Amino acid sequence: MTTFTLRTLRPDDASALLTFELDNRAWFERHIDARAGDFYSLDGVREHIAQLLQGHAQGHAHPCLIVDQHGVLMGRANLKGIGRQSAEVGYRIGQQHAGRGLATAALRHLITLARTQWRLARLTAHAIDGNAASIRVLERCGFTRGMGVADIAVVDGVVLDGHEFVLELASGTR
Repeated sequence: MTTFTLRTLRPDDASALLTFELDNRAWFERHIDARAGDFYSLDGVREHIAQLLQGHAQGHAHPCLIVDQHGVLMGRANLKGIGRQSAEVGYRIGQQHAGRGLATAALRHLITLARTQWRLARLTAHAIDGNAASIRVLERCGFTRGMGVADIAVVDGVVLDGHEFVLELASGTR
């Protein structure tokens, strides 16, 4: 079993993050909206990191990385849109690491952060209908399927629908 750590994103993660995103670009784009082309450069990733860390400093986001014992980036997990009582979760696992429980571990880490550090009462997530792996992770972590969301993503030029998933946490007091 691979040993891994979940930690907060840092400015010096730009090269590793660019490599991860490039290596997994086609894999991710089979499941979620494609990123803009200018993201896929060292400057684009540095700008992305700066925006995420600014959101973290302002209390609106908590970007995390999943790294193995050698420092290799295996995935990402984020709390975003953090408000007084709620936030949205998102995660992406590299193709060669999929199916190993990393998404579940990452989501459980985000749930812990939401409860203990951010003191939130509710988490939401969105998944494309038919993305069985992501839906299984959400349900395994206690999320329940909520309302349908039309036009949630465009994958290979096809507009897809999805659902919101919700997890009610202990009372938030942020």
